[in-house]
Amino acid sequence: MDVLWAPWRMEYIVHPKTEGCVLCAAIERGANREDFVLHVGPLGAVVMNRFPYGHGHLMVLPRRHTADFAGLAREEQAELSDLLRACTEVLSEAMYPQGFNLGMNLGQVGGAGIVDHLHWHILPRWPGDVNALALICEVKSIPEHLAVTYDKLRPLFVKRLG
Repeated sequence: MDVLWAPWRMEYIVHPKTEGCVLCAAIERGANREDFVLHVGPLGAVVMNRFPYGHGHLMVLPRRHTADFAGLAREEQAELSDLLRACTEVLSEAMYPQGFNLGMNLGQVGGAGIVDHLHWHILPRWPGDVNALALICEVKSIPEHLAVTYDKLRPLFVKRLG
């Protein structure tokens, strides 16, 4: 049996489920620790992933509920691009990664966990972060509680983006 300590999961499991889009509901409440919303701008937002692929996993998304990447307005594209850049800057300052994965999964067959609200994934990377635990045991380890990571990142987003 694989056992991995992930204390934030119980909070998510017992948290009342929201009707509609979980991303829209989170960013509607503005930047807040409970939803791990780091920044909400006029057209886009930055949210921590509740089920991260790795430590520091962030998501950038339009405020407008859409799955239509090609239908994003130029203004939305510009703000989302600025947010992606800000994420790499903040993560660099807070966690000293030596690289990043930036990507988007569009549609269910494209791997999107939340199909109806497009979002980019930003993952900081370090040498050796795909280690024996992940390769042999098929278990990933997140070394820090999500709330602690939020507390490190939020002031840096405020400093950069207001």
